[in-house]
Amino acid sequence: MKPVFYLAAAVMITVALALLLVPLIRQGRRQGRPRGIFVLALLVAFALPLGAVGLYLLIGTPVVLNGVEKQPEAISIEQAVAELQTHLQTEPKDAQGWLLLAQTYATMHKPAAARDAYDHVLSLQADNTTAMVGWAETDSIAREDHRIEGRSLELLQRAVQLEPDNQRGLWLLGISQFQHDRYAEAAATWRKLQPLLDPDSTVAKAVAEQIAAADARAGSTPATPQAPAADGPALQVQITLAPTLKDQVKAGETLFVYARAEQGPPMPLAVARLDAAALPATVTLTDAMGMTPQLKLSSAARVFVGARISRSGQAIAQSGDLEGDAGVVDVGSKAPIKIEIDKVH
Repeated sequence: MKPVFYLAAAVMITVALALLLVPLIRQGRRQGRPRGIFVLALLVAFALPLGAVGLYLLIGTPVVLNGVEKQPEAISIEQAVAELQTHLQTEPKDAQGWLLLAQTYATMHKPAAARDAYDHVLSLQADNTTAMVGWAETDSIAREDHRIEGRSLELLQRAVQLEPDNQRGLWLLGISQFQHDRYAEAAATWRKLQPLLDPDSTVAKAVAEQIAAADARAGSTPATPQAPAADGPALQVQITLAPTLKDQVKAGETLFVYARAEQGPPMPLAVARLDAAALPATVTLTDAMGMTPQLKLSSAARVFVGARISRSGQAIAQSGDLEGDAGVVDVGSKAPIKIEIDKVH
């Protein structure tokens, strides 16, 4: 796109927001509401799309906003938030105020605080789909494992039931299904999202890639699940079990082989799940085994490669699990990576 296009778009958005919000601000001031609340509304109107990019990159949402520079803020956002908090102390039933506070905390990368504010919205408006999706999204960011389950999953299911064309809701619901190995359901959910997108957009392409990955995991395509892309990374991992621990492995336990970024979020960039009885085993980790389109093997230069036998079948490490690792390796490594599971968590 030409710079002139972005400038013209920015001018049109600014004029539209001014025509809409300035009269509301004047009316609100006449009613005695604090100035900071309305200034904060303006800040969020411009800053929320920018904050969404960072949030989506972290949990795996397609991104279409590129090259947008954050505009300088006329006043301190912390001051505006403080005024809004003061207002909500005197008007605790102001659902729109709580929603604005939640969205602001999200743009400030304070997911736990945003989740609490969304809770207030839901206590006042139980069917507010924006708050439902926002709660699930910020909860997943606040969690160390970034999984979407429990109340988050229930809220997303309710949100897309009430609003079938909720794009963020459909995307996050598909991520949850993918995280829980329900690959066919994830692909079906993302296919509902596809018609709502511009087919030539970056978002549509990212969704199509993730559908293909889910189909491959579900076994609904003839492709070999572990076949790497011609130009993508492929880490061959050879896993063995220390003789001293063989008696501790029980039938039905799960073997996870994973790679995560040397620096960054703990979410795996690639993960394979096998029956622990398959040991010794060889696994090839590729981009197709990532949990989200953005967080995949090729997004990092160096990765920590590990293996764990989970007694519970859950990906989160628990006391008593057996584990081992190969340390940090280059993501482009072609030599076999050897791991001996020789420790008890």
